[in-house]
Amino acid sequence: MPWLFQLVLAAHVGAGLVALITFWGSVATRKGGPAHRRWGRVFAAAIYVASAQALIMGTLSVIWPLAMHPQLTDEPLYRGLFGWMMIYLAVLAVSMTRYGLAMIANKTAHARNRHWSMVALQLAVFATGANCLVHGIILGQPLMIGISLLGFGTSTTYLHYMLKPQVGRTDHIPEHLKAMVACGIAAYTAFLSVGLVDLFPAHAFNPAIWAVPTILGLWIIFHHLRIWAPKKPAPLPAE
Repeated sequence: MPWLFQLVLAAHVGAGLVALITFWGSVATRKGGPAHRRWGRVFAAAIYVASAQALIMGTLSVIWPLAMHPQLTDEPLYRGLFGWMMIYLAVLAVSMTRYGLAMIANKTAHARNRHWSMVALQLAVFATGANCLVHGIILGQPLMIGISLLGFGTSTTYLHYMLKPQVGRTDHIPEHLKAMVACGIAAYTAFLSVGLVDLFPAHAFNPAIWAVPTILGLWIIFHHLRIWAPKKPAPLPAE
């Protein structure tokens, strides 16, 4: 059975590498321009493919954790880390990508953001995040606990925006930006975890290392939000 996991993992890494590269294409190109849209479409497609494969790997790791990872010995730990947490991260990545794309697609039709599938996806993040949190507490894994809180935060803010009866004409822009950059953060975080399992097993789940993409991603978000922030009107001249 490990061959099945390795086969899916190889395809997952391939899709992940495409996402890691195209993420920077989206960041570096003019927002809203043709190049930005092309990079963004490829990035989103790669995230969807990688997430689907992560769901498969997570499910296999929940059912047969030691069969999928014969080099490991702690069955409950790796069922939690490679199983439940991977399933949760896959759902979270799909949620971020779907939300980010919807912000642009529905920029003139906010009511479509309240489609049942959009709401259901956020509820799925809550459910899988809660499951990850419980297993993290049981296993004493601060990484699982901390990363589950990220999903609670994103879904709460997404639902808050989606359920607003009315939004401003340009409110969709920061929502799109935050969701897609957050998805890039998740992609790089997952990349570091997989790479470190093979290169530095002792540090594979070190929260300090996983924090690097988050810090960089937050800087990108704040930088672009400052650029896109509505300009305050100039004060009237004193009489």
